[in-house]
Amino acid sequence: MFLAIRELRHAKARYALIAVIMELVAFLVLFVTGLAQGLAYDSAAAVKNMKATHFILEEHSDKRFTRSQIGDEALETARQIAGAGNVTPLSLKMTTVVPEGGSTKLDVTLLAVDPSMWLAPAATEGLSPSALAKGEILADDSLQESGVKLGSVLKDQASGLMWTVRGFVRNESFSHTPVVFLPPQSWTELNALSARGTPQAGGQYNAVAVQAPGETVDQLVKALPHAEIITKAEAVSAIPGYKEEQGSLLMMIAFLYIISAFVLAVFFYVITIQKTVQFGILKAVGARTRYLAQSVALQVLVLSAGSLAASVLLVKLLQAALPGSMPFQLGTSTLVLTCLAFMAISMAGSLVSVWKVAKIDALDAIGRAAA
Repeated sequence: MFLAIRELRHAKARYALIAVIMELVAFLVLFVTGLAQGLAYDSAAAVKNMKATHFILEEHSDKRFTRSQIGDEALETARQIAGAGNVTPLSLKMTTVVPEGGSTKLDVTLLAVDPSMWLAPAATEGLSPSALAKGEILADDSLQESGVKLGSVLKDQASGLMWTVRGFVRNESFSHTPVVFLPPQSWTELNALSARGTPQAGGQYNAVAVQAPGETVDQLVKALPHAEIITKAEAVSAIPGYKEEQGSLLMMIAFLYIISAFVLAVFFYVITIQKTVQFGILKAVGARTRYLAQSVALQVLVLSAGSLAASVLLVKLLQAALPGSMPFQLGTSTLVLTCLAFMAISMAGSLVSVWKVAKIDALDAIGRAAA
């Protein structure tokens, strides 16, 4: 430890440069991680916030709500097996609305749930879901940035129906669009109309949400052979663009880890080569290889810890400065895991230098010094 700290003090400029590079790489890793988490939540917040364990969808719907149509028969079968209090229907539709008196078009996801059941969201402002009447809705509070407020009237561009905003909910989005919650009466009216106002068959839902253990789910699978029963995680992954978006970001994060490991390995390997003579002399006077290797590893540990601390501070400052519409989330658990992973990668990158120290021959190094 004495040797490592003394060397850090002696070559301040050299190690400060390495620390800055590590800090920038760590900052980029943390920022992209926070962005990936934020985009994941923004794309699937409405589904993630649901208390359901499983969803019953139509067969061959590719696990997507928007491709599924479930009738009352499947709903009643599920209620008989899992219990009426553990089963509730879910209807969903993506559309475009226009605030009355305005020309701005807003893409939203319409979501209809039973207001008396556990899928109903908690209102942060205005009426509760159970107090909504026909033609009244709850909207995600992100729509307030587009000028929507309590009492605003939104017109559905496809059906021509108009709804009055009576309350707001928070963190309810689907496929990067804010969610608008409709009462069952409004959904029935919407479902009875096509784009041209012609009648459609009613009594259909996109999915049936279920709260049930594995044994009950097995019974549901047997009782509904022509339905597709999926977990909440599968429903989230099936949201359009979710896997592709997260896959791209995770690949970027993985490459950042690999790049940071190579950068550290190269920097410390070059520094170790430059100190071959010094290490050889130290070995000649009795310094153990283990002691020298620990010195190199400690230097990497100190630089990594210091760079991570500075990077976390920068990310937190940036997070506080970002607008609320920016999908960025970096929770404590994610932050800790990311920092531990970065530390592990940094220590792994130092193994090349440790191996080089172990291979240094004292007599050969002294001969080079004499030459």
